[in-house]
Amino acid sequence: MNSSPVPPNRFQPQRRGLLRALALTGAAGLAACGGGSGARAGSAAATGTGSASGTGPVRVIDLRVKVSASPQVSLQVRDWQRAGTTGPTIVLLAGLGGNARCFDSLAPALAARSRVVAISRRGYGLSDKPLPVKSATQHYEVETLGSDLKAVLDDLGLLRVVLGGHSIAGNELTHFAGRHPERLRGLIYLDTTFDYTKDGERGGEELPMNSRLDEPRATAADHCSLQAAIAFNRRKTKNWWPVLEANLRDAVEVGTDGSVRMNTPDDVETAMDTAAHNFSPDYKAVRVPSLVVTALPADNRDLFPWLEQPLDARTEKDAADMLRIFRRARIADSNRLVEALDTPNRLTLDNSNHTDFFMEREAEVLRAIQFMTWA
Repeated sequence: MNSSPVPPNRFQPQRRGLLRALALTGAAGLAACGGGSGARAGSAAATGTGSASGTGPVRVIDLRVKVSASPQVSLQVRDWQRAGTTGPTIVLLAGLGGNARCFDSLAPALAARSRVVAISRRGYGLSDKPLPVKSATQHYEVETLGSDLKAVLDDLGLLRVVLGGHSIAGNELTHFAGRHPERLRGLIYLDTTFDYTKDGERGGEELPMNSRLDEPRATAADHCSLQAAIAFNRRKTKNWWPVLEANLRDAVEVGTDGSVRMNTPDDVETAMDTAAHNFSPDYKAVRVPSLVVTALPADNRDLFPWLEQPLDARTEKDAADMLRIFRRARIADSNRLVEALDTPNRLTLDNSNHTDFFMEREAEVLRAIQFMTWA
């Protein structure tokens, strides 16, 4: 398998000039790379009781759904169900590098009223990972991901859904809304960017150059074991949740010596990242109710969780400048997205982090989604 021995260093948003499109990059679970015969299979487990909207426990069913025959690709799907729910089915897509497990808290909470399905896109988690051969982005263009999504909906018999996506998944939401409007009741944009091909608005300011603000890179010691990889990710994450550990476990494979590596091959990672950042969405075709959720960092812990105190005077100033520029860019970008979608429905969460805001601020995100009147 052509996969890097470097440990889960794609976990936090890679700041690619900081103001380029945010993307959840990394984290998943303990499983062999690729795999799967393409056959659909599943197992179920009770996960909780939810609210009074339905009856009995929320149950999650783990599935593999075949979406392509050539190459053969099956996707990891988690399906939360509760008897008696009457809300619309909600389908959730993770950010770049993430997988279905990152919704292990939000999904069962939503499942008190709705069936909820989370999908690991091809290339990540326990989904299959075909290598690009004919082009740098082969098998990972947004159009292909949209076809995968339709195949999952068809397989599960889901005619019309509310589609939610975190970060780079906003591309898939907008693309799918244009190609298959009849399959949607609504859209939930979870801290996505208006257009991932463009840099954010800096207001004429230059970004400070300070290596202490750079996301830490893992060393050999950080991938010597699963626990070391977990500890590394904890050090550079605002909050460490069981959900993030589950997500990490489905993103790595463990060798016979106990060392870990990402289960997404480098060529696949590059193909997905390149295709995602080459796609410019067209919002004109979106005709369903849309909710825009924006996470705004308010301090160093939100934007640079790895920074250790005390800070020298230069780093203190550079971090403050970066935070100010970043906030301005994200507010402007969020406003553009709301305007393009022509929606009054938005939730802005101050003092939050792109990676874990829908975990840390789950109650507010949940209320905003349940407040919506979907088509």
